[in-house]
Amino acid sequence: MIDLRSDTLTVPDAGMREAMSAARVGDDVYAEDPTVEALQERVADMFGKEAALFVPSGTMGNQICLALHTSTGDEVICEADAHIRHYENAAASVIARVQLYPIASMAGYMEPHDIREAVRPNAYYYPKTALVAVENTHNRHGGTVLSLSELQNLRAVCDELQLPLHCDGARIWNAITSTRLTTSVVGAFFDTMSVCMSKAAGAPIGSLIVGSRTMIERARRWRKMLGGGMRQVGVLAAACSYALDHIVPHLAADHTKAQTFADGILADGVVLERWKVQSNIVAFRIPTLADDVVIRHCADRGLRIATIKPGVFRAVFYHQVSQDDAVAAAEIVRDVLSLHHGNV
Repeated sequence: MIDLRSDTLTVPDAGMREAMSAARVGDDVYAEDPTVEALQERVADMFGKEAALFVPSGTMGNQICLALHTSTGDEVICEADAHIRHYENAAASVIARVQLYPIASMAGYMEPHDIREAVRPNAYYYPKTALVAVENTHNRHGGTVLSLSELQNLRAVCDELQLPLHCDGARIWNAITSTRLTTSVVGAFFDTMSVCMSKAAGAPIGSLIVGSRTMIERARRWRKMLGGGMRQVGVLAAACSYALDHIVPHLAADHTKAQTFADGILADGVVLERWKVQSNIVAFRIPTLADDVVIRHCADRGLRIATIKPGVFRAVFYHQVSQDDAVAAAEIVRDVLSLHHGNV
């Protein structure tokens, strides 16, 4: 079975398991796990930040960062299809107790003029605009990437408006691979980042928050409050370090697989914005067939895919899916296309 539902489906290979088994551990709640400490220092240095904090999930990382920048009743500007708006269980309204102001965009990039217009006037009956949050790569737009000029524009408008800028880096390693920018260049644009290790990077669990030392000390308190304080977590940090050494450097191959698959499914009956295939995700539609029909018939032929929104399928590539798998997956989709001729 070729499973392209998500890049969270990776499993530790023998090398990663060996690294996890050999990890030196301690009590991370006491900040005494040497493997976690080393990973935090490494990732903070990579992104040019003073400190980092290991957290169990990207959702926790994002929500802690929202809380760090805001107060109760504030407002956070985000893209309308952002993960923090659609897939984090309205956590912003519960944890930071803020609301989200969505800005629709073509591919995940919010134009500076739209951000300016979204900032609330200084009046007692409006919420205070406290933060701008972006997602890179952007999941619901099909893995689109913020370019250097777009990052520069976002930073400039946030500086102009005196607003901090947060990055949901669920697939930041893919974004960096796509743009060929260094981690330190990307990190310089943001006040905080949530850097995920459990998607294309291939670790079984974990994200890191990066920011100033003061921010990270406050984040540690939030992590404890949310139940994210873990003990001998070096076994997980070791998997992340292994991923940085052995998987992240080769993410371009996953992007190539996505390109191969996208080219392979281009046919009458498939709606695909080819220019949006910028990383390891391919989003496409088959308007002539119901979602459940496509999913069921693909599965019958050995391919698992899922919808990212009604009518839109998502295929996600990762290091444990081969180039041959990408070719075979495209052939299955083309085969299923024949169903619209009445062969359901």
